[in-house]
Amino acid sequence: MPDVLPREAIRLGLSADNRWDAVRQCGAVLEELGAVEEGYTRTMLERERSVSTYVGEGVAIPHGTEGSRELVRRTTLAVLQFPVGVNWDGETVTTCVAIAAKGNEHVAVLSALAQILLEPDQAESLRSSSNVNEIHQLLQSISKEFEE
Repeated sequence: MPDVLPREAIRLGLSADNRWDAVRQCGAVLEELGAVEEGYTRTMLERERSVSTYVGEGVAIPHGTEGSRELVRRTTLAVLQFPVGVNWDGETVTTCVAIAAKGNEHVAVLSALAQILLEPDQAESLRSSSNVNEIHQLLQSISKEFEE
């Protein structure tokens, strides 16, 4: 099974004009990786319009709507870091963890991500690391959820 978080899905030092631009960038990475069909980005924007994907600790988790699963080829994460921050409905987001999940696999992804964000040192590393390998290692617990 392909890695749920390939190193090439980790993009550091980016900038975005606003949350919509950030979500579009997230979708573009997932498409570039071949994880989703064209049109998935549109569903990510629909999700964001209906409910903010901001989860706290400077992190947002853009993902598609319930109906978008048919556009997902394989469960994949992408991490996009915006060091200057993006205004997210009054909150500042420095890291987006974009999710493309088949079936109900997003539940395991969200659970593993929540465990990382509950640890202040790990959350800080996710937000501020300038090292792709460090972020990849930090998020390996998510990939392990799908190794079985």
